[in-house]
Amino acid sequence: MLMHEPAPFIKTFITDLDAALGKLKSNAKLTRLQRYWLGFCLTGMLLTNSVCWAKFERASLGEYKIAALSWMFRETKIAWHYLLLASVSLVLAQHGITEGVLVLDESDRARSKQTQRIHKAHKQKHKASGGYVNGQTVVLLLLVTQSVTIPVGFAFYMPDPALTAWTKEDKRLKKQGMTKKDRPVMPKRNNAYPTKNQLALRLLQEFKDAHGDINIKAVLADALYGETVFMNEASRIFDITQVISQLRENQNIEYRGQKRNLNDYFNTINKGMDVTLRVRGGKAVKATVSSARLKVLAHGKKRFVVALKYEGESDYRYLVATDMTWRTLDILQAYTLRWLVEVFFEDWKLYEGWGREAKQLDEEGSSRGLILSLLLDHCLLLHPEQTARIENKLPAYTVGSLQRKSQMDVLLDFIKNLLEHQNPADKLKELAGLVDDVFQLMPSGKHRVGRDLGRIDPTASLQYRVAG
Repeated sequence: MLMHEPAPFIKTFITDLDAALGKLKSNAKLTRLQRYWLGFCLTGMLLTNSVCWAKFERASLGEYKIAALSWMFRETKIAWHYLLLASVSLVLAQHGITEGVLVLDESDRARSKQTQRIHKAHKQKHKASGGYVNGQTVVLLLLVTQSVTIPVGFAFYMPDPALTAWTKEDKRLKKQGMTKKDRPVMPKRNNAYPTKNQLALRLLQEFKDAHGDINIKAVLADALYGETVFMNEASRIFDITQVISQLRENQNIEYRGQKRNLNDYFNTINKGMDVTLRVRGGKAVKATVSSARLKVLAHGKKRFVVALKYEGESDYRYLVATDMTWRTLDILQAYTLRWLVEVFFEDWKLYEGWGREAKQLDEEGSSRGLILSLLLDHCLLLHPEQTARIENKLPAYTVGSLQRKSQMDVLLDFIKNLLEHQNPADKLKELAGLVDDVFQLMPSGKHRVGRDLGRIDPTASLQYRVAG
C-alpha cells in the first residue's frame, strides 16, 4: 500500500487534536512539521499495522527516510502525555460523552528473545505453547459509554525482580523441606515496580483529575483486583461509586456467625434461580443466579456477593460489589461490559499497530509507540463515516472494516494524485524507479540455487557392509 501524504480524515483529526492540546497546555501546541509527521505516522500505521519506520519508508516510496522518521520520534519536543489527554478530551467532546463505566484489565504482548532495551520486558507464561516468552504487560483503562468504547489510559507493569527471585528460591527450599524460619525473609517491594493494583489506582486517579466532569457509573475489574484496598480506594476516587470485581470460589464469608466458603454457601444454603440476562444491551442468555449481602472476611466488611452460572456451565463465578443498594440484575448486566475490553485488545493488536513490530526501544520508545497506537484508535472513532453512524444511533463499524476501507481510500488518493500530475507518464516512470530502489529483492536461504549441497547418493564400494 502506497501513500504520498496523510489521509484526509487523519489530517482533520490532527488539526482538531492540536486545538485540544492548546486548551490543555498553551505551550504544548504542535509545530507544522510535528503535525505533518504525526499525521504521516498515523497513516503509516493505518496502512502497515505497525510502528515500523522501514515500512513507513517503503509506503512513501522512499520520500521519508528511516533516519528522519526515527529522529522525529526520539528528539522532537512533543508533549506526549498531554497528547493522549487531549485526544481523549477530543473524542469525549465530539461524541458528547458525559458519563460511562471504567473497565480495567491487562494485556501481555510477546517480544523477541533479546529484550535488554525493551521497556519492562519480563518472563511471561505463554498460553498457546505452555512455555515462557519475554514480553511486555500493559495495564489498560477503558471508558465504556452508550455510544463508543475508548482507551483512556495505560501503564507498563513489571514484577519486582528481587521478589520474583525470592519466590522462586523460597519454593525450591520449601520443596526440600526447609522450615520457614530457616528460609530467607521476603524482601521489601521496590517502589520502582508497583503492583498492577497500584498502577490501576493511579490510572483511575489520573482520569479523575483530567476528566472530572465525566460521571462514572461504575468501575469494573477482574478477580486480580478483587481485594479490599483496591475496591475501597477505587470507590473513593469517584465519590463512592460502584466497584464490581470477582472473588475466588474458596474465599470465606460469614453467615449467621459462622465461617463458610463461597462454594459451600451458594451450593447448599443459598441455591440459585434461573433467570434471563440481557448481555451488553443485546443478546438474551439464560443463567442461574443467586446473591446475598455478606461479610467477606478478607475484606473485613459486608459486600454484595453474586453467584453466576451461565447455561451449560457447571461451576459458579462470584462477583463482588461495593455498593449494596444496586439490584442483582443491574450488577450482572453492568459486569458484562467488562467483555468489551477483550474486544478492544483484539482490535488493538490486529489493526492498530500494537503488534510484534511495535518494538521501540527504552521507556520513551515503548510509551510513545503505545500512545501512537491509541491515537489511531481515537482517530478511527472520529472517522466521518463512523461519526455519522454513531450520531444516527446505528451500530458502529468494526475497526477491521473501517481500516480496510480507509486503506483503499489512501490508495485511491495516491492514484488520483498521479493522474492529476501534469505529465502522468513521466511521473509513473519515476515511481517505477523508486519501486526498484525501495523494494529491493533479497536472496532467500530456503532455496539452494548456486550452492553445493554435497553428495546425496549411496556409495557402491560400501555395499559389502550391507551384505555383511
